Amino acid sequence: MFEALGNKLQDILDRVGRESKLTDAQVKAAMREIRMALLEADVNFNVAKDFVAKVSEKAVGQEVQGSLTGGQTVVKLVHDELIETLGGESKQPTLKTDGNVWFMVGLQGAGKTTSTGKLAAHYKSKGRRVLLVAADTQRPAARDQLEVLAKQVGVPVLKVNDGETPQETRRRLDEYLKTDYRDLVIVDTAGRLQIDEALMDQLADLQTELHPSETLLVVDAMTGQEALNVARVFDERVNLSGLIITKMDGDARGGAALSARSVTGHPIYFAGTSEKLTGLEPFYPDRVAGRILGMGDVLGLIERAQQADLKAMEVKKPGDFDLEDLLLQLRQIRKMGPLGDLLKLIPGMSRALPEGFNVDEKQIQRIDAMISSMTVKERRNPKIIDGRRRKRIAAGSGHTVQDINRLLKMHEQMKDMMKMLQRFSGPGGKGMGKGMKPPKMPPMPPQMKR
Repeated sequence: MFEALGNKLQDILDRVGRESKLTDAQVKAAMREIRMALLEADVNFNVAKDFVAKVSEKAVGQEVQGSLTGGQTVVKLVHDELIETLGGESKQPTLKTDGNVWFMVGLQGAGKTTSTGKLAAHYKSKGRRVLLVAADTQRPAARDQLEVLAKQVGVPVLKVNDGETPQETRRRLDEYLKTDYRDLVIVDTAGRLQIDEALMDQLADLQTELHPSETLLVVDAMTGQEALNVARVFDERVNLSGLIITKMDGDARGGAALSARSVTGHPIYFAGTSEKLTGLEPFYPDRVAGRILGMGDVLGLIERAQQADLKAMEVKKPGDFDLEDLLLQLRQIRKMGPLGDLLKLIPGMSRALPEGFNVDEKQIQRIDAMISSMTVKERRNPKIIDGRRRKRIAAGSGHTVQDINRLLKMHEQMKDMMKMLQRFSGPGGKGMGKGMKPPKMPPMPPQMKR
């Protein structure tokens, strides 16, 4: 979502990064460009203005600090202020030992019901006993949708009936909890296509009866500045405690997410990153700032690997790296999420990749299908795959013989690269001597790039 803004900020900071000391004119010129980049990304005008003013005040006359040049100091100041604008330290909803009732509020279409299911999955994985309450009686399919999500997560759901009063809902909830103990109740409340008094009155009445410990507003990042106006109105009537930004994987300009903390005064607890039930991540301002400025997110990469429960492969000699090993590695990496997203978590990778670069996830599936169509003997010893075998594998995987040829060639090039890397960087390796060229990377299949 922040790709366009990130590229502009990185271009601006690259130009000042090598200066040992910045003049007032240089600082003003850079800050003017940064302000324009923020405004073009749909960041709130006052937030952009305050952001630039704070960085400018600290940057003017900055001397070299340690090993940092003045320009690099400005990069650090922008990074630190970006973290502060996004909320500073990461915050999460307060969880007591018992009696946790969370309200999910927002407009229709923002992803409120889906986010409710994602929260249930997130906290169930942490050992919480979750109960969902389907209280959205305005949208006909909302209660059924939440029931489907609850079954997928493996948690119970209490459906509010049409015309049911808040007092009756409170009574039914109390009766349920007496027979089935739950320490986290998440209530999916009614939404509208736009804010109106009837909606706010219903929410206020239900809030008075259920006394939620957290009231979370679900904000659609695609709505831009309008999302901030929605947040203000909800906060005035139902006293919000935090935000969930959805569709962070979309192509929105990112201004609403950047402005939300400053404008509303409430922290962003979570960010929706996909439609899957696992597509909800705690919001870390420092990590998001790092991604925007091309600094990557190594901690996020490590956490994805841990969540995917990746098991280390048995260390083999480069010459023993067979197609079975390649298949295992591809499947383990796919557990961590889309490969294109993973690349962006690596520091500097977003700038190193050519413009318009795009990983075709289907190509990885094709490789999986081709290797899966081979016998165990063929995977472990690709040299035995002759013309007759290639035709059989191609037919079995739905590909052409040429595709099989490309796969086998890619595998051989990977083995050669691994051997060369070990020769130069392994124990006792000689390193790169004068005039020696680095190992040549195997060419990427045409389907993997745009």
